[in-house]
Amino acid sequence: MRLTIITALLALTILPAAAQTKDPQEKIRVMTLGVFHFNYPNLDRHAVAAGNEIDVLDSEYQAQIERIVAGLKEFKPTKIAIEAEPKYQAKYDSLYDAYLAGKFILGRDEIFQIGFRLGKELGIRHLSCVDEQGRYYEYLDTLFADSVREAKFESYFYHNPDSLIGKSYHELYSDVDKLPKSRGMIYTLRDINRPEFIRHQQGVYFIGDFKYEEKPGDFTGVDFETSRWYNRNLRIFRNIERITDDPSDRILLIIGDGHLGLLNYFFECAPQYDLVSPLDYLK
Repeated sequence: MRLTIITALLALTILPAAAQTKDPQEKIRVMTLGVFHFNYPNLDRHAVAAGNEIDVLDSEYQAQIERIVAGLKEFKPTKIAIEAEPKYQAKYDSLYDAYLAGKFILGRDEIFQIGFRLGKELGIRHLSCVDEQGRYYEYLDTLFADSVREAKFESYFYHNPDSLIGKSYHELYSDVDKLPKSRGMIYTLRDINRPEFIRHQQGVYFIGDFKYEEKPGDFTGVDFETSRWYNRNLRIFRNIERITDDPSDRILLIIGDGHLGLLNYFFECAPQYDLVSPLDYLK
């Protein structure tokens, strides 16, 4: 009986200590920071009107960017992933090295304004290029090689309001365009990283070209978005997996806000990641 009691007491003292031991399978934290493109390249299907653009090099916006970087620094990322394709890795490595050496003046791009600044402050030696383009189905390549068919598709996308809601892709997607000028950069980044806004932006992909049919009942628009957008974001996610090689990684991904509807879902589902919202860090 005495031996049994002693064994039980030992178990009670050992179990709490064991419970405090760090789980070797603890998830890797990843923060997705959705942004508007600071330099307005207007390479996306939705272009921002010139009257809604801001110059992030102006002093008021530079001060806001400094506050944004200071907030993100509190997340303490060990790796920063940027929206550039891996084939351009050497280019960004060279520019970043030049910036660290005081030989490169930051341009308007968010990669420079946030990624480079934050990387330097945290002592990160390398920013990872993780962007990709989607892979189209072969029959879609033939569509875009035919000027008549392509013109019909583009006309449908740009000029066709959705029959159920009476608004076009562009009208629904342009809600955020005026925010940087009217409310400033911090408010804008907080707004476009809200779950409600992310769902809205993802929902826009289900109208417009998604509903396009070359022939009644076919899936031309569905296949276009599947190959262009869903395939692209899955490839981006895979690239982030490729740079995840340490259980202690804390990854910050800086990417256009339209990607969050899919990428956040992927990170939420993936067993190895713990998705962190940037909202608490955008003060």
